[in-house]
Amino acid sequence: MARICSTMSFQMFGVAIGWQVYALTHSTFALGMVGLVQFTPMLLLMLVVGHVADRFNRKTIISICQVVECSTAALLAVSSYFHWLHPVGIFCAVAAVGACRAFETPSTQAMVPGLVEESKVPAAIAWSSSANQSATIVGPALGGLLYALGAHIPYALCACLYATASILSSGIRPRRRAEAKPAATASSIFSGIHYIRARKNILGAISLDLFVVLLGGATALLPAYARDILHTGPWGLGLLRLSPAIGALSTSIFLARHPIRSRAGHRMFTAVIVFGLATIGFALSRSVLLSMAILCVLGAADVVSVVVRSSLVQLETPDAMRGRVSAVNALFIGTSNQLGEFESGVTASWFGIVPATIIGGVGSILIALCWMRLFPGLRTLERLSGPPATEQEEQSSVA
Repeated sequence: MARICSTMSFQMFGVAIGWQVYALTHSTFALGMVGLVQFTPMLLLMLVVGHVADRFNRKTIISICQVVECSTAALLAVSSYFHWLHPVGIFCAVAAVGACRAFETPSTQAMVPGLVEESKVPAAIAWSSSANQSATIVGPALGGLLYALGAHIPYALCACLYATASILSSGIRPRRRAEAKPAATASSIFSGIHYIRARKNILGAISLDLFVVLLGGATALLPAYARDILHTGPWGLGLLRLSPAIGALSTSIFLARHPIRSRAGHRMFTAVIVFGLATIGFALSRSVLLSMAILCVLGAADVVSVVVRSSLVQLETPDAMRGRVSAVNALFIGTSNQLGEFESGVTASWFGIVPATIIGGVGSILIALCWMRLFPGLRTLERLSGPPATEQEEQSSVA
């Protein structure tokens, strides 16, 4: 429930921010800057947040971050109500939320395996993704609807939901007791990067997601598509934003009930190619309903890649290092999502909205084909399983 509240708030926040920035500036470049500003704190804090997640109480970190996010949303609500808001102020708020999520994301990811048995981690990740996508469905639609009534309203609801999430997070009880945490050293801080570099499957999976979403980030341009291409309003933007989540939710529920037990690598690469084709199809659509249907397919394809990548990262990483490895993984995700928004905004300002999206879809397909050759072990990966017990013991002693 805490994750649902937090994710719903973040999705509403994203819809309100995107529409408000585009309404104030009428600039696709400014839309792209939203992603860059949100990504920058994540990049600067990358080495710190992972070790914090491994050394300190993860649920406390999550709860504190949600309190700060609540305060930021409340400040935006007041500023919007009194018409004090300027694009610079919006970017400052986005940076604050980005810094919070830099700490919150690795702590959340690293906590999941401690709540369930190892054999149930893939299903738990799929169910977690289902809950996440449920919030992603409701959040954008609700954010778009409430924004039409006043820009301050979605921000106010975001603040309430973040406060609820913080209270719920503080009540989480892990199944396994935390081990003693050693003091930070230079080698331990960088160990997450070294661990990923030494494991080709993990490196291939998260770098594939990095470049594919970096190039194919069509969702960053949805405010421009809604207003200038499909000629709809905030409610239409909300429908477009929730469409990928509908496809992702249905697929994640299916994967939770029927986990991927074979040909995991092949399924992931197939999903990425479908993601690229859906991006191209969305760029060519001029119908709101058709665009929504294509975005549903895009979301379904994306969640297959997410479940495989997340399961691979969590299962092949010892608990003592999950925070640091999750921090690097979160940086890759943030790079693909937020920096992808910046890339989409820049290319759209250069080539136009539609050509930029088509280029992104083609690029995603080419990246998938290249990665199939660069990481043959990932392509032929059959099952998702955890690291050997001896390796866990070695990594725990090193950490």
